[in-house]
Amino acid sequence: MSKFEKLHKLKDQMEKDDSLSLKKGATKLVFGSGNTESKILCVGEGPGRQEDLQGLPFVGQAGKLLDKLLILAGLERKKVFITNVVHHRPPENRDPLPEEITSYSKYLDQIINILNPNVIITLGRFSMTKFLPNVFISQVHGKKHDVIWQNKNVVVFPMYHPAASLRNGNILRQEQTDFVEMGKLLPEILDTKDDKVILEQETLV
Repeated sequence: MSKFEKLHKLKDQMEKDDSLSLKKGATKLVFGSGNTESKILCVGEGPGRQEDLQGLPFVGQAGKLLDKLLILAGLERKKVFITNVVHHRPPENRDPLPEEITSYSKYLDQIINILNPNVIITLGRFSMTKFLPNVFISQVHGKKHDVIWQNKNVVVFPMYHPAASLRNGNILRQEQTDFVEMGKLLPEILDTKDDKVILEQETLV
């Protein structure tokens, strides 16, 4: 079974799971989208209004900014996979609660295991904390971190959430610089031919 097929099977399981704590108030499950063969995974916080309506991650204003930031790193949306720590919209776009993050973590863990990425770009403090606990994003943003996650080596780049950059010009400038610098490191991290191959037919939407 391919990664594409495994992810679709997992998505179907999530659609049927009534125990997910934010499902009742949401319109659509926002599982994730992107290239299922990519070695780069972006993990955000949770769906907003547009994401809830469309069932896709980062399709609002923050998503448009993320597209531009990825280009600064020499990437584009179709070359990465994007998901969140919670997959239904929290009421009124509030922060996800710890118990809500825990409710969805078993699925996020499976998404990560299926994709088996070499690089994880965390967007905001909630996804950062999953891999880099007990740190402040203001101190570690944009820096390369070698992490052992579930007995696997992965490179984590903690970034500010694009929504924070939309609200604060100083954060936006820092984030733009962070993505440029990350782009300089990616060729060294993704140093095999297979890591650079993009199979567009494996895109999950």
